[in-house]
Amino acid sequence: MGAGAHPLYRHDDSTVHRAPAEVKIACLVVFVLAVVATPREMFWPFAVYAVIILGVWRMARIPLRWILPRMLIEAPFVVLAVLLPFVEGGERIDVAGVALSVSGLWAAWGIVVKGTLGVAAALTVAATTSTTELPTALGRLGVPAVATSVLVLMIRYIDLLSAEAGRMRMARISRGDSPRALHQAGAIAKGIGALFLRSYERGERVYLAMLSRGFDGRAPDLAVIGAPPRAVAAQWVTVMTPAAAAVVVAATAWVLR
Repeated sequence: MGAGAHPLYRHDDSTVHRAPAEVKIACLVVFVLAVVATPREMFWPFAVYAVIILGVWRMARIPLRWILPRMLIEAPFVVLAVLLPFVEGGERIDVAGVALSVSGLWAAWGIVVKGTLGVAAALTVAATTSTTELPTALGRLGVPAVATSVLVLMIRYIDLLSAEAGRMRMARISRGDSPRALHQAGAIAKGIGALFLRSYERGERVYLAMLSRGFDGRAPDLAVIGAPPRAVAAQWVTVMTPAAAAVVVAATAWVLR
């Protein structure tokens, strides 16, 4: 993995990749807020949001076969949404002989469509923004240095924990473990507990190492020398176009509701 990369980053040199990171983060926040604020009873706005995201993917040269598997991260929320029509009360409607809650169906639709669009937008920013850009971008947006430090360290140690989990899995398999077998669930649970303890102990060691190097509890300014220049007005206008379009769509949906 190259310097500044993370598991969701896709190396390329597109217009979206070269856009200032702080503007992309601001665009993401505004776009997601517009999606969440859209009435779930309106269907056409979500189709427009999907077209906007697909257009950005095309500009960033992100193929569907690369990003769609990574969107499976929202699978637990989809499972929750599927259960809502069965457990919600109120008016019910028969669908293929099954009585489903009307309010549950609307709630499930809202969770799935808004969650999917939000995940797609977030993955777009992640795929076009390296970790080396994040500290400076968040600092320029006014995010506290402590929060920025925690985020950057979290991204860094996700890779370490993934590698550690892979080594533990390989050790189990080399000793005759079958991860797919149900009777090995106890061993897998113990492995997860051991990974948690190792992570906690590693965190303590890292903290002690930071103290020995003069860390006094105050996070340093991560906007280091050599960072890319601040975004100019023209870049803000250009990069924020998808978010502005989403705001217009959301406002129109409320007017036509």
